[in-house]
Amino acid sequence: MDVSLTLWALTIAGLCALIAADFVVGRTPHEVSLREAGIWTGVWVALAALFGLGLWVFGGGQPAGEFFAGYITEKSLSVDNLFVFVLIMAKFAVPAVYQQRVLLVGVLIALVLRAVFIAAGATVIASFSWVFFIFGAFLIWTAWKLVREALRDEEESEFEENRLLKAVERRVPSTERYHGTRLFVRENGRRLMTPMLVVMLAIGTTDVLFALDSIPAIFGLTQDPYIVFTANAFALMGLRQLYFLIGGLLKKLVHLSYGLSVILGFIGVKLVLHALHETGVHVPEISIPVSLGVIVGVLAVTTATSLVAARRQEAGAEHEPQRQTIDV
Repeated sequence: MDVSLTLWALTIAGLCALIAADFVVGRTPHEVSLREAGIWTGVWVALAALFGLGLWVFGGGQPAGEFFAGYITEKSLSVDNLFVFVLIMAKFAVPAVYQQRVLLVGVLIALVLRAVFIAAGATVIASFSWVFFIFGAFLIWTAWKLVREALRDEEESEFEENRLLKAVERRVPSTERYHGTRLFVRENGRRLMTPMLVVMLAIGTTDVLFALDSIPAIFGLTQDPYIVFTANAFALMGLRQLYFLIGGLLKKLVHLSYGLSVILGFIGVKLVLHALHETGVHVPEISIPVSLGVIVGVLAVTTATSLVAARRQEAGAEHEPQRQTIDV
């Protein structure tokens, strides 16, 4: 898809306007209700759908199909981020009224960092086609790693800070308590960082780790930097509302890791086949409609089986006989 600098500029300006509107709507700290989260989640999904339809009208079915496949993939992978976001909020004891501001700024940091990743990935791919072998192998390895972690059935009870965050906390003095939404305060003549800034950095920089598999995954569906960037942008910008909408349902998505591993493994195989095709080897390539069908199908099956399994676990817990203690 041939994208002019003017279209790039208009797209970025439009995304900035949407982010600004989102910031204005949530400028007053408050606890986000399920109704509010549901409405705004629907708004962001509708905006992504309208953008995809615009691509179909002006660019054709190919870029539109690539966008929807990339958007759904990034959205499903971003749900995995929410597990870590919950741990971060708990570790830093973020008050409920400030959580939406933390997520808004944290996701904005993540979007900027992902834009850098996408630009670097597009440059490498344009210069070295063999990088598809590396991306494909990495996704297959990541898929296997997800399966192993799911089979262990181990839940992370604590969030482990990354090196960048630890370095910031060591070098910049901070306060012990929150001061509203302020990032810095002055106490006894000293300029101190508040926990609000620390947790925002935690959200934004932690997302970089998830980008290590999500960026290669979407490049396996499309090599168009414009589609890669916009699919990531729409997936991330609706992440804040999704956090509040399905926060209570995250523990019920017990089979999510299996579904994501299947998707990553599938895209990894797709990348390897594409790399072989680029080197002149006659192998079948997986089309975008097939990719989209596999991704949607896997997510539908995973969600359904997760909810059934969660319901059975709850039913089993209710019927489990309780031990009675007798005082002697």
